[in-house]
Amino acid sequence: MKIVFGCDPNAQDFKEQLMAYTESLGYETSDFGSDDPIYANTAFRVAQAVAAKEFDRGILLCGTGIGVSIAANKVKGAYAACIHDVYQAQRAELSNHANIITMGAQVVGIELAKVMIKEYLSQTFDPNGRSGAKVQRITDFENE
Repeated sequence: MKIVFGCDPNAQDFKEQLMAYTESLGYETSDFGSDDPIYANTAFRVAQAVAAKEFDRGILLCGTGIGVSIAANKVKGAYAACIHDVYQAQRAELSNHANIITMGAQVVGIELAKVMIKEYLSQTFDPNGRSGAKVQRITDFENE
């Protein structure tokens, strides 16, 4: 699985630690940077690459995780979930088929972030499961 990371300058160290951890789990990672103080630019790039299926999933980081989530969700085909606990990390994929997760470097500790990434990346959405029709409605609306 190919994972792309991006962040704003506030989360650069956080991102580097999480990328190294993700690689230690056996995933291939790419870095779309952290230099642009306009976090939306990085979020758009990551979201576009994930929506185009150049990467399987994306991980975006900023101070709170909120700004990059809002920006990423403006890209058609990008579904970003801002997460703060392990249950949200699991359900981001299982219930919502989110192809991007976002986190805040100033609100989530590094060890929790690692556990959330591991949980998120280990889940697989079942389109025939109970959330299938709900997720399909979102996609249908997006395409109307």
